[in-house]
Amino acid sequence: MIETDGRPRKSLPGVGLVKGLMVTLKHLLSRSITQQYPEEKPDLPARSRGVIALKQENCTVCYKCSRECPDWCIYIDAHKEQHEPAAGGRARSVKVLDRFAIDYALCMYCGICVEVCPFDALFWAPDFEYAEYDIRELTHEKERLEEWTYKVPAPPALEEGAEPPAEVLQASPQTTGQAVPTVDTASVAAPAPASRPAPGPAAPAETPEAPSEEPPPAAASASVAAAGEQAVMPTHEERVEVQPDQATFDRVLAEELAKGTDRRVAEGKARRAAMLEARRKRQEGS
Repeated sequence: MIETDGRPRKSLPGVGLVKGLMVTLKHLLSRSITQQYPEEKPDLPARSRGVIALKQENCTVCYKCSRECPDWCIYIDAHKEQHEPAAGGRARSVKVLDRFAIDYALCMYCGICVEVCPFDALFWAPDFEYAEYDIRELTHEKERLEEWTYKVPAPPALEEGAEPPAEVLQASPQTTGQAVPTVDTASVAAPAPASRPAPGPAAPAETPEAPSEEPPPAAASASVAAAGEQAVMPTHEERVEVQPDQATFDRVLAEELAKGTDRRVAEGKARRAAMLEARRKRQEGS
């Protein structure tokens, strides 16, 4: 080191070594915050971007996620099927998902696909242990993406005073308990009496005019009554909930645990299989 007068100052030997040992001693006596991974799993935040999970039931094969992806790392294949309506009428064409894969060697975790999905089929899952020895195996198919769906954390509760989502506000009156405004058809069914003109000389004959486009009072009252009945009717049919089939749940859970599947993933698969079996039995019984 150099003093203010320009002459070098001699330092005692070993001062730097003592300073380094003091820093080491200070950290040695402090509490360790290192997690022993993989024995201890890290406590990830709720909104961590680990991996993108797919819920196949919500996917309508609209290709919006693959078109908006800046890396073009989403591959979707589908085919069309003709479904006959239950009460007659024309058959409708439905897209069936065949393949949904994401190449994580190209994905940059921007989250655009999750944001643009209009039917909530893609979610962020906190799982990050999906490394492979071969880069070609980083393209995960829909079966693997569905397993990560069962690890998606539940959304946080609303804060005090927060408004409910738009889906809840637009729900049917049966679920919200709000009254539906009805149309008073009595006031419009009986037209108001027209005032009679004062007696006087006969008016000259007028040329015939084009018929008015306004409907007669009877047609107007019928249309308003129909509008009132439509407003009273619920917007959609009441959904019937079914209980999962317990035997199917226990069987699938035991099979998945025997394969070495993660407990949370195994429970999700077993719950899904139990719900499908319960719905199938209900349809056969009806």
